[in-house]
Amino acid sequence: MGFAEFLGNERLVGALRGALRTNRVPHALLFTGARGVGKFTLARLFAQAANCERLLDDSCGECATCQRIALLAHPEELIAQGLVERGESADAATVERVPLILQSHPDVWALVPDPVRLKSPVARPMLRVGQLRAVQRAAYFQPMGRRRVFILDGAETMRWDVANVFLKILEEPPGSATLILTAPSPYALLPTIVSRCMQFHFAPLPQAAVEKILKEKTNRKPAEIKLAAQLAEGSPGLAMEMDVEKTAQARKNALRILERAARGQGFAQLFADTSALAKDRDTSFEEQISVFYGLLTDLLELTSKVKEPALRNAPLAKELESLANSVDSVWVLRAIAGFDELYAGARRNLNRQLGLDSLTASLAPKDSRASSIVL
Repeated sequence: MGFAEFLGNERLVGALRGALRTNRVPHALLFTGARGVGKFTLARLFAQAANCERLLDDSCGECATCQRIALLAHPEELIAQGLVERGESADAATVERVPLILQSHPDVWALVPDPVRLKSPVARPMLRVGQLRAVQRAAYFQPMGRRRVFILDGAETMRWDVANVFLKILEEPPGSATLILTAPSPYALLPTIVSRCMQFHFAPLPQAAVEKILKEKTNRKPAEIKLAAQLAEGSPGLAMEMDVEKTAQARKNALRILERAARGQGFAQLFADTSALAKDRDTSFEEQISVFYGLLTDLLELTSKVKEPALRNAPLAKELESLANSVDSVWVLRAIAGFDELYAGARRNLNRQLGLDSLTASLAPKDSRASSIVL
């Protein structure tokens, strides 16, 4: 697979190819955008093109180097292998001493948030100091091929004190290596790190493009393809791995919580809903919050009376319009600010349910809040 097969964000692809062609490759790149939009895939394609034995600004996909780096296309297999080799009962010291590094070619490393264990992974995988120190040591080695490439997927999971280790590499960048960080937003990283990277933001793909990818790479029925493309919000990777029924139900559950909060009625059922959401360990809290953000974005467009709103949750258009008639933009902005605080609290191990209960109660009308306290 070469650059030509990468769908969407053509300007980013052109910029990377131009950098390779002119041999003016930045020492650090930051790829930002929604999960599943292709950040890791393009980082891998760049690594192949930077080391291809036949081409200068693309990968042939046939030489030994391209084929070895292409193994990173399925990182889950390499992750499982690495965790098995380290041992299921690895303690904290072992996790740092034997960092999880995905390497199918000597010049290309991929670092992913470490789940610690294969059978019972931790709830919040993160990039760890052992992984970053390994990069710090290896980044200055001369490449066997043309360029060393280090891909740090999920860079936002670095604790900020740990991120300072990585900052040292950026302050004295190696001349023959490129470090590629992926994150949903530059605001999830230290400003000092962001300022030292060339930024590339990945825009969501049009729904038609996502549907095309699903038709080519899955065996789903047409109706399921259309719904998955709508729910994926421009992220083909997310659409391909999506459990459509579960995702649609999660949106409905989140909207029901917002509806009950706005009405200020049925607090017992409201808190039961937030409790069920907080106890869901199959989905990260950040992903759950992102569902609310999507709904609130639609509500903001509807309450602002946008003439032709482009709803991210089109299948719930009727329910969203009904809720928009009972709230205003001020309420929506207050809700967004509340979820911002909740998201920040999640990084400090805030109690999920208490945070959700407090937020939803604060969104209820004042008179209903007073009555709920009396009850």
